[in-house]
Amino acid sequence: MTLFSRRRWLAQTSLAAASMALPTLGRAQSPVKIKFQMDWRVDGQSAPFYYSLAKGYFEKEGLDVSFDVGAGSAMAVNRLASGSYDMGYGDVNALIEFFGSGAPAVARPQAVYQTLDQTPAGVMVLTKSGVTAPAGLAGKTLGAPVFDAGRKLWPLFAKVQGLPVDAVKWQSMDPGLREVMLVRGDVDGVTGFQPSGLISAIAAGAKEEDLRVFLYKDFGVNVYGNAILATSKFIAEQPQAVAAFLRAYNKGLKEVIANPEEGVAIVRQREPLVNAAVEVRRLKGLIDVCIVSPTTRAQGLGEADMARLEKQIDDVSTAFNLKSKPTAATLFNPAFLPSKRDRMLA
Repeated sequence: MTLFSRRRWLAQTSLAAASMALPTLGRAQSPVKIKFQMDWRVDGQSAPFYYSLAKGYFEKEGLDVSFDVGAGSAMAVNRLASGSYDMGYGDVNALIEFFGSGAPAVARPQAVYQTLDQTPAGVMVLTKSGVTAPAGLAGKTLGAPVFDAGRKLWPLFAKVQGLPVDAVKWQSMDPGLREVMLVRGDVDGVTGFQPSGLISAIAAGAKEEDLRVFLYKDFGVNVYGNAILATSKFIAEQPQAVAAFLRAYNKGLKEVIANPEEGVAIVRQREPLVNAAVEVRRLKGLIDVCIVSPTTRAQGLGEADMARLEKQIDDVSTAFNLKSKPTAATLFNPAFLPSKRDRMLA
């Protein structure tokens, strides 16, 4: 048995014991309130959360969950760290950056369910730009908000592609103007989550055949994306509530993967102005690109491989020039995951 195999066996054994030891919430007692910080506004990508809420899965687990929209993963991580929220949803890379920067935390956030097996970050250009490969981005101007995950991960993407970090110029912009400015030709390309950005560019007037996307995951950047987070304070005080939340969410996520149209129908109940067809495509794209993968089909949803996570921490810490590196065990806590049987895809 190799060192990593032994560690993995020990971790799984400990996880099984811990999950059996976790008490369940009593149905007779008052529901546990959870303040949950989302990473973004209400759209198709957030369907698993609102679907689980509408179906009563949180309520059946003895939880009273309230969701607040967000403005990026960095904000979500910081709000959890401040103690303002109990749980949230954000990019693991933003969590690595938070720990590595040495920022103070009232309540340390920790990932407890790895939703996105790959980052959806990428660069999008117009085909008329003549950029046919990442090397062609050198000397171009890219646009993105300063907090954009694709922009933050650019140094890692550039390193893998053999490009200097300063090979491109950056123009900061509001998220709502990103694809509009690309279509107008104000910038040569934009970074962001895909295929969400592609869909927004089409809505801004571009034709799909006039757009080209370089997904980081397709060009050597093998990093996890968004995960469900919980604060150290909430984990210590309400461990059974963390486990209950993940059971409810896991059930909803699997059902939304099987039926994205119903998931978006529930999103429209919360945000009637969204376009159902657009959001179904946005959700399906996220599922196909980042959630359902050979790894999640083999190992189930929600789990993070600790060896892969350690490598991600090394790569991101170097690319971001961080002061220190967290360990994988600091970053991800598997103790509250539903059983592997419940996390397996059909």
